[in-house]
Amino acid sequence: MYKHILIPIDGSSLANTGLEQGLGLARALGASVTVVTAYGSFHMPSMETVQLEGVRKTYEHQAKELAGSYLAEAAARAQALGVPCTTEMRESDTPYQVIIDIALTQGCDLIAMTSHGRSGMAALLLGSQTQKVLAHSTVPVLVYR
Repeated sequence: MYKHILIPIDGSSLANTGLEQGLGLARALGASVTVVTAYGSFHMPSMETVQLEGVRKTYEHQAKELAGSYLAEAAARAQALGVPCTTEMRESDTPYQVIIDIALTQGCDLIAMTSHGRSGMAALLLGSQTQKVLAHSTVPVLVYR
């Protein structure tokens, strides 16, 4: 059946539930997982980018640190269940494309994701992202509610 499952996460409680479900499925199937998260790019609202350079660097550092903590927790959960796990972190304003690209490049045969994730400025994985993955992915998608 499925041997390599991609699980996108964003730190939301629903995504954490989806992670647990995806890891449980992987364990039952004897599959490995790739857990992925994406953080949005920092957009400078001013032509004077020098003024905001420090803000951009701080944002990028904090975004990477937060995303890394999500992935470290996911890897620890996978290890506790005996599920082989790799992780991927990307900066992108189009998380759905990151999900699809990683699924294809890593040879995943299933994407297991939640119906929606964070909203607003903290968005890493939105309901609209799930819809876009469903619409554009050639890899089968399992959606958890």
